[in-house]
Amino acid sequence: MNTLDKFDIAILIELQADARLTNAELAQRVGLSAAPCWRRVRALEEAGFIKGYRAEIDRHKIGLGVLAFVRLDAERNTGDATKRLEDAVRELPEVISCHYISGTGTFELQVVAQDLDSFSRFALKSLINLPNVKDLHTSFSLGEVKANSALPLGHLLPQGKTSAPR
Repeated sequence: MNTLDKFDIAILIELQADARLTNAELAQRVGLSAAPCWRRVRALEEAGFIKGYRAEIDRHKIGLGVLAFVRLDAERNTGDATKRLEDAVRELPEVISCHYISGTGTFELQVVAQDLDSFSRFALKSLINLPNVKDLHTSFSLGEVKANSALPLGHLLPQGKTSAPR
């Protein structure tokens, strides 16, 4: 599966909005019968377009009131040193995302914590002691304006179309 047609795109749009749809509901929304819809979903999963399904949890409701953005400067950017740092970051559940970045710094981390004291303990105990870490620069979220994990799919639609079939 190298290309997506209008039904594949419609399936992706609908599943991003609500991954708990039954196959029958999904098929009805995208204009297919149940069996072809199910086959397309399976093909999208097998081709890696759909990586998984998960619940979106409100971090505030589970007591994770602090969201920090941590720019991490590496001591050296060599293959082995960077690999050890990457592996160590993957082991920290408090780090919810990690990206290589351009400009100043090597990585940008998103870190959650219960409060500022617990973040401080985590930064001093774990982050600064990661292998190959030279320095940390932290900014804190003062409030979320938009926090959406759904990807824009409009560029996949044919020119002039603004929505997938229904």
